[in-house]
Amino acid sequence: MAIVLAAFLSAFLVVAAAASLSVVAYRRVLRPRLVDELVRLSGPLVVQALSPQQIMTTFLSKIYGDSDANRAFVAGLLGGEGVEPRGGDLTISTSTTVHYKLQPIDFDTYKLTSTVTYSFKENVDDRRFVIFAMCDPLLRDSITLACRLPLFESWFMPDQSLFERAVDAMLPSVSIGIQYTDLEGAHYEVAPSKIELREVRYHDWPKYLTFFREPLGTMPQQDPARYMATLRIFECDLDELADVNHAVGSIENLSIRFAALGRVEDGFCFWQAPYPCYVERIGFSASTLTIDDNPWLYQVVPFTFRSEIIASGWVPAEELKSLTVRSWLLPGHGVALLWKPTTNDHTSTMQIQQA
Repeated sequence: MAIVLAAFLSAFLVVAAAASLSVVAYRRVLRPRLVDELVRLSGPLVVQALSPQQIMTTFLSKIYGDSDANRAFVAGLLGGEGVEPRGGDLTISTSTTVHYKLQPIDFDTYKLTSTVTYSFKENVDDRRFVIFAMCDPLLRDSITLACRLPLFESWFMPDQSLFERAVDAMLPSVSIGIQYTDLEGAHYEVAPSKIELREVRYHDWPKYLTFFREPLGTMPQQDPARYMATLRIFECDLDELADVNHAVGSIENLSIRFAALGRVEDGFCFWQAPYPCYVERIGFSASTLTIDDNPWLYQVVPFTFRSEIIASGWVPAEELKSLTVRSWLLPGHGVALLWKPTTNDHTSTMQIQQA
């Protein structure tokens, strides 16, 4: 009997030891590997099922804590509200080029011709294009968050006394070109050309900007009547550019050109991203502005996360070149061109660059 009991205890101890080793091995080796494998397999599927807004809001809340201000950051980072799982409601340009041309009109005024081309990450299905013209800084800083339309441009004029005249002068200069696919997926291209821009009545503004129909984060709902002197909205149908036999199905690329008048005494102009844009290059060309026959000097100043632009100091107009940016610019980021008169006609380029 004693021999049987001893054999039983010995077998029990072997089994118990094996079980203990199995538990230890599971906890230390097998379980972490299983968890990692499950995360690897299920993680992307879970992320794909969520909307970009849900993913980004959760991430920012974990990093920065819960805040109403996160909503504005999410919209700026995503390029829209981001409520569709695959980001179909977002506007993101993965290749963007900008060119600014300055020409003197008279002693006080210059004409700025802007040409901007966007190539979109995902084809844009909406054929409407909207221009928001404003002279209110609050509106300027809220458009990206409040606009639910994917294709838009913002014009900001800080001088309210010139607002109406400046907008009326800019409208005839607008030309738009597109690359698009038709309803059957065939590709087409339309060179920049004039298109009719229709002004939106202020009673319809809530259809274009959400803060006119509900609160926007910490901003209470706004009354359109309050902004009748500081905001104008124009729209067009890009389908009007297409061949009558090939209706626009989706937009792959959009180029817009327009001209505006500015005050020479302001001393600067700038381009600012309307939504996330990977900017390849930005170019400036300027006919020399003069005061008392003294040529003006120019300097390019980026305000971005980072870029490959190397500040060259103050240079004459003929030394302005196309600049490589190769950086993501979010709403609020851009590149400015500054100018000033030189007091010495004979200043050398080396002296200018060292100034």
